[in-house]
Amino acid sequence: MNDEMNQLIDLQEIDTELAGFDREISEHEQEINNRQQSISEKENAIAACRDRVTELEQKRRTIEIENEDAVARIKDRQNKMMQVQTSREHQALLKEIEDNKRLIKESEEQLLDTMEAIEQANKEATELENLLAGEQNLLKKETATVTKKIKKINTRRKTVAKKRDKLASALNVPLLKRYDILLTKRAGLAVVRTVGGVCQGCFMSMPPQQFNEVRKGDTLQTCPTCQRLLYYQEEECEEA
Repeated sequence: MNDEMNQLIDLQEIDTELAGFDREISEHEQEINNRQQSISEKENAIAACRDRVTELEQKRRTIEIENEDAVARIKDRQNKMMQVQTSREHQALLKEIEDNKRLIKESEEQLLDTMEAIEQANKEATELENLLAGEQNLLKKETATVTKKIKKINTRRKTVAKKRDKLASALNVPLLKRYDILLTKRAGLAVVRTVGGVCQGCFMSMPPQQFNEVRKGDTLQTCPTCQRLLYYQEEECEEA
């Protein structure tokens, strides 16, 4: 295998390691994002509960005012009954009194349901607030822990990145540019093994003659399907 290919293999190993650091960091950051999302959802749920309580309280006040008005109307009609002269007027006042009594009964049931709904909404809000406080404490602790982990990962990453820079500077510029383009276009995998004439990047077969050239390692070979740079390495069983 020629020196350039050996350098490319080493570079690919380093870039794979660097990508691993990036994934670790991303995973840790996602843990925090998930916790923040959960907190945000609970905050929204609490706000919805509190808004619901406000609406129900307004409804309760409206019902109470309507009840007071109905009671006042009943008293008014009862006073008027003592002054009416005809049976028709008397019956009309009785009907108004009964209608208002029925209205009071119905509104009292509505008032009871409303107060129960207020109690339930307040209970849900309190439970959510307790959960929120717990999650906020966890977020604080997790953020501190994740920050330390990411700091350690970045320290390791800087060391590996220096190795990468040193190795990349040893490659000729056109080859490095070609490698970097492949690295970006092929999801971080620019240099791959061939096994049995099959590219381990796209898992497509190549012509037998090209596989022979890859095995020789005298020239740089690329996969005819995915254009990744190819190398051959004997299996342990073959070496034995």
